[in-house]
Amino acid sequence: MFNSPFGRRALIAAAFVLASATGACAGPVTASPACAAGAGQAELKPLQPLTLVTDKGRFVFKVENADTEARRATGLMCRTVVAADRGMLFDFRQPTENVAFWMHNTLVPLDIVYIRPDGHVLSIARNARPLDDSPLPAGGRIRGVLELAGGRAAQIGLMPGDQVVHRIFPH
Repeated sequence: MFNSPFGRRALIAAAFVLASATGACAGPVTASPACAAGAGQAELKPLQPLTLVTDKGRFVFKVENADTEARRATGLMCRTVVAADRGMLFDFRQPTENVAFWMHNTLVPLDIVYIRPDGHVLSIARNARPLDDSPLPAGGRIRGVLELAGGRAAQIGLMPGDQVVHRIFPH
């Protein structure tokens, strides 16, 4: 038989609070009906070469260029995969302050790399959670943002200060 100085109801309440805090009672997070309706954009072509220079070496990616307001607004929303050698570069065309990204309708984890106007990494939001509407601020002035598959920045050793080589940044 169950025996507790706090009583059965208190123990059940405590178990519920613990389960809620750890997410055990949370249902699956799902994308909006927009993704089911095909609201994401097709791969933006032509793909462009982009190189990340880290202490581990030079890593070449093929990136989509989100260089218009509409392309930047949609980004990688509703995509179900981002290949290890692919990404999307958001070109703001000029130095920009107060930039923050979110993961609205983004179905896969991403590394969000904020890039200074001089072509060096300012900051990285690593493994951003799918479907999370929390803002992920750059923390300073940027010219571009690179989205990569979640965990890829860590795999290649990408850190703030590392160089991004692409035609929109000075060499």
